Amino acid sequence: MSRTRLERVRASVGIAQLALQQVEDDLTAGDVDQEEFAAILRELIEDTDPPGGFIATVAQLVTVAARRAEQIEPDRDGDASCPLHEAAALITDNAGQLLIWAARALDPQGAAE
Repeated sequence: MSRTRLERVRASVGIAQLALQQVEDDLTAGDVDQEEFAAILRELIEDTDPPGGFIATVAQLVTVAARRAEQIEPDRDGDASCPLHEAAALITDNAGQLLIWAARALDPQGAAE
């Protein structure tokens, strides 16, 4: 039996949620010091595989959704695609930069690593 697209997306989201739970467990561990915490934050934005880290990957996914919405939305008026493009920009511009600032505040010397 072949899986539907929606089933594959649900399975993938489930895997991502498990991975995020592992990261959350590491972030909330009692023995995490400020340097390690900063390194974890940097990993969310600076990971080299995929380029750009987790935040950039989520933004890329939302951009792909926006491009598809452009193709299928009624009247091609941007009612669906514009909010998706804006969400991708907010993720990249705002969330990414805020994570960088938080990591620098916790470990200013770690930014040069």
